[in-house]
Amino acid sequence: MNKILKIAGITVVVVVVLLLVIPFFINVNRFRPQVESQMTAALGRKSEVGNMSLSLITGSVGVQNISIADDPAFSNGPFLTAKSVKVGVELLPLIFSKQLHITGITLDEPSITLLSNAKGVWNYSTIGASEPKAGAKPASDKSDSAGMNGLSVGALNINDGTVVVGKAHSSAKPLTIDKVNLEVRNFSATSQFPFKLSAALPSGGELNLDGKAGPLSGAGTPVSATLKVAKLDLATIGADPSAGLAGLANLDGSLDSDGKSAKVDATLTADKLKMSPKGSPAPRPVQMKFTTNYDVKSQAGNLSQGDVSYGKATLHLTGNYRMEGEATVLNMKLDGQALPVDDLESLLPALGVVLPSGSSLKGGTISTNLGISGPTDKLVITGPVKVENTALTGYDLGGKLGALSAFGGKASSSKDTQIQNCSADVRVAPEGTKADNINLNVPSIGVVTGSGTVSPAGALDFHMVADLKGGLGGGLTTVATLGGGSRGGGIPFMIQGTTSNPTFLPDLKGLATGAVKGLGANASSASSAASKLGGLFKKKP
Repeated sequence: MNKILKIAGITVVVVVVLLLVIPFFINVNRFRPQVESQMTAALGRKSEVGNMSLSLITGSVGVQNISIADDPAFSNGPFLTAKSVKVGVELLPLIFSKQLHITGITLDEPSITLLSNAKGVWNYSTIGASEPKAGAKPASDKSDSAGMNGLSVGALNINDGTVVVGKAHSSAKPLTIDKVNLEVRNFSATSQFPFKLSAALPSGGELNLDGKAGPLSGAGTPVSATLKVAKLDLATIGADPSAGLAGLANLDGSLDSDGKSAKVDATLTADKLKMSPKGSPAPRPVQMKFTTNYDVKSQAGNLSQGDVSYGKATLHLTGNYRMEGEATVLNMKLDGQALPVDDLESLLPALGVVLPSGSSLKGGTISTNLGISGPTDKLVITGPVKVENTALTGYDLGGKLGALSAFGGKASSSKDTQIQNCSADVRVAPEGTKADNINLNVPSIGVVTGSGTVSPAGALDFHMVADLKGGLGGGLTTVATLGGGSRGGGIPFMIQGTTSNPTFLPDLKGLATGAVKGLGANASSASSAASKLGGLFKKKP
């Protein structure tokens, strides 16, 4: 028995020694030209590898300093680099037949650069085509993967990689994704294979894809996967910083692509959302359930469903989008009817809408149907907005109009302003906000109409006419009526100052113009009009 144990022990020692010694007698580097040639032929890209080593214990070949060139139509730099690569091999064919059969590939800390050109074609789309030559024509989406048809690997892994996503020949800053880990099993260029991908997004976000892909094709590779994104910093997704977009978003959905078009069904939840450079974060999450289809060749897509919810309020966003160079151009509609003001009021600051200091909206509904068009950094939003049966609490509009209503000997004493309805046609653009056809019905005061603008800094310039209720306007209404006025009569006034601190001023020019026109139309009223204007300016007629 002891002899048997000794023989077994000696055998184990011999095997271990052989496993440690044999690699020194097998010059793995002799296969380097063959590996480079096969990689270049399979990938259609100039490929280079550094020093190679063999480990019989792990059954793998180690490679240092691997580099795969990019398609010259996109860049002259590398498509992929890695400090080290481990290639699993079948030992017996390697030792006895000098044949290299790959069972697995692991890339440690690779760096991959993904670039798209003006036509929406990506640099990876030509992988597998014939080896690129100097002066090659720009890549097209008709390239194939014929060069990779014979390639199959049992396991393909990427550990702690970096992916840079950008535009070819562009000065725009690309998106960098770190800590990329990819696990592929039963990889084949000609069939579907399962994969798992995880990555770290800027500012602590995470990305996870789990599904199936393949077969590979230069015209587009089919993909079907679940998609999860956590803590995505919206300020890092490529939008113009001047747009003021900020917040953290989570996304949970699915991705289905046939290689030519992609469909995403997902729910996005944004915390502390801000959509204006002067806005403040929303106090509660904004949720959007959406379905979008994107055509890779035309670089255009549509949003067939976009249900945006905030509390009990739900708006519907639909329309189209397309890529034009480095810009994303939108043509969409945002519709919401009879939305509860109480739910939306706290969202207004996130949109950059500022109410007078110390005031807030309570009760009632808001309805709108807005068109959203233009590039994302220069959006123009137009359409009607209507608020009904609400109250502007903490703000006495009657008191602010006291300089006008006091002519009738009456002034409001309410601390709140009850609004029966308020409607306007708005236009929001980078140069400021414009409101036309304003119609504000305040039961305790009357009807106020007019138009005006709000500058990007919040400065107000509105020209309004007040048809005051009952005798609030006194004889002054008669003066304005002489010139036709608005709705047959009214007191012209201006709103200036800022959105947080508006000021109300008599429109003296409007009053004088109305009086002069009235004199021409009714000379018999001249004495009365002059007397009332004199009272306005606090001078004798």
